[in-house]
Amino acid sequence: MSADPSGPAVLAVIPARGGSKGVPAKNLAAVGGVPLVARAVRACRAARLVTDVVVSTDDPAIAATARGAGAVVVQRPGTIAGDTATSEAAVLHAMDAYEAMHGTEVGTVLLVQCTSPFLTGEDIDGVAAAVIEQGADSALTVAPFHGFVWREGDDFGPGENGAGAAAVVPGPARGDRYVVPGVVEAPVSAMPPAAVESVAVPGPARPATHAPAAGGHGVNHDKSHRPRRQDRPQDLLETGAAYAMRADGFRSAGHRFFGRTELVRTDTARVLEIDDPHDLARARALAPLLDVPGPGALPTRDDVDAVVLDFDGTQTDDRVLIDSDGRELVAVHRGDGLGVAALRRAGLALLILSTEVNPVVAARGRKLRVPVLHGIDRKDLALKQWCEEHAVVPERVLYVGNDVNDLPCFDLVGWPVAVADAHDVVRGAARAVTSAPGGSGAVREIASWLLGPSL
Repeated sequence: MSADPSGPAVLAVIPARGGSKGVPAKNLAAVGGVPLVARAVRACRAARLVTDVVVSTDDPAIAATARGAGAVVVQRPGTIAGDTATSEAAVLHAMDAYEAMHGTEVGTVLLVQCTSPFLTGEDIDGVAAAVIEQGADSALTVAPFHGFVWREGDDFGPGENGAGAAAVVPGPARGDRYVVPGVVEAPVSAMPPAAVESVAVPGPARPATHAPAAGGHGVNHDKSHRPRRQDRPQDLLETGAAYAMRADGFRSAGHRFFGRTELVRTDTARVLEIDDPHDLARARALAPLLDVPGPGALPTRDDVDAVVLDFDGTQTDDRVLIDSDGRELVAVHRGDGLGVAALRRAGLALLILSTEVNPVVAARGRKLRVPVLHGIDRKDLALKQWCEEHAVVPERVLYVGNDVNDLPCFDLVGWPVAVADAHDVVRGAARAVTSAPGGSGAVREIASWLLGPSL
């Protein structure tokens, strides 16, 4: 961030409420080892035109993660934090709160969605520059789209409505981020926020007496005329990732599209919105290909001298089986054993640190050839003493945990890491989060961060 601090602020607002039905705790889900909200904050901070970054949230764990990534946190009121709340309401509230906190006028406001994990600082600068430097009133990220869109039912597409010259394509309410491909180039700006948009899309003339057939109908094409891709007009798809608006115009209009709306093209390969678990799985698979390694994104061998592991919920799935004699059984992951062996060969100091007194913990330590401290009430004091005895600087320790009793150790070390299914507060306090849950290869994943995927 290097915007002129003497002028009106260029404020990036990231709405990130705690409730999510499609993907529980979605905004804290890790992609490439980094929670989604932290990825969005880092992208905003990498943009040269952004003055400050605000995360609007009602969730303490999201707030902790956002602060750790370098954002200002605005507590979102419950009245605008429910399922029906719009992003616009969160942005307006965050702008007012920021100006009250800092006594700084916001000249340009950006809406950035943390559900777009591969958004870049260049994308954010693109929409900001369209407003600040090119005189647009509003701007959004779009990507080239070449598909033929169809719709079932009575919503007829171009040339199929029986009216002749144009088809009226209904659009969503203003608060939604979805637009119909092919309509995005003709935004309607004169309607109130709660209105429903409709855009006239030119189509071939048909006799008014034409009765459309039942079944599917083309939305951005006439199904009776199939042009080649190079002969079709270029459709642009709204990516849902980043928007920029003049702050005064946004306050007056109450919605994100008003005046002259500039379309800022982005890389189609990076367009992905996370709305369900399948989207999240795709994002995690793509992260090694699309993420550009940056300083501090994930730890490397050069950052770490020691790895300290919690046991229950980190090396196991946190479940315990008890037989009729009261003996406890847990399941561990063989891949974790492979990762621990690689870490040991690489010369890293290793320790298993557990609150529980359990023969299973000691047995696992013997199997892995890793020392164990268990039955520890104050894990942070034990870890501090262990670091002193082994001449390890706490700032160069990577500690892996999953529950609130690990938080004191998180405060002590340089690399606090949470497993994917850790408690929300723990994930929020972590510097990195694994994609794998505890007991399902999370330790093997961490070893690959430090030593490479082939170990």
